[in-house]
Amino acid sequence: MQHTTSVWPMYVSLRKIEKLVGRWPSVQWEIEHLLPATHQAPDGATLVLLELHKDERASYRLNIDLDDPMLYLVCDEMPDNTWVPAALSADQNVAAGCLEGNTPVINLLMPRAIACWIEAFITQHGEVEIAAHRRKHVDGRKNQGPSRDPLRRN
Repeated sequence: MQHTTSVWPMYVSLRKIEKLVGRWPSVQWEIEHLLPATHQAPDGATLVLLELHKDERASYRLNIDLDDPMLYLVCDEMPDNTWVPAALSADQNVAAGCLEGNTPVINLLMPRAIACWIEAFITQHGEVEIAAHRRKHVDGRKNQGPSRDPLRRN
């Protein structure tokens, strides 16, 4: 299965790691395989889609401009506590929303090929102005306001 300008299918498999944290057993999940779907599927791998959306371009830009851009693997947790890959995203807001809802997410460094693909997607559909409301508010005041005005009394 080939990728398109907005969807890149990937085979993902997870590995369960059992550790002792202090005296207590702990289970962690990590990515064992992450391969484009053009390759043969590894044993036990799940096909997930890395799908890009036009309304998330600003988040993609922020992510790929980082020194270490990340991908976020969203997983379903089964009744037996097994994690199954469900979706792959380059938007940190998607990952944050999943974590707030107690949905498991695994972070991984973004491969350079995917970062280039995302860059091409942003270029094709146009840059989006990144709105920083607080910064806009502060810049608009031009260092004026109650804390900067010595003549103002409360």
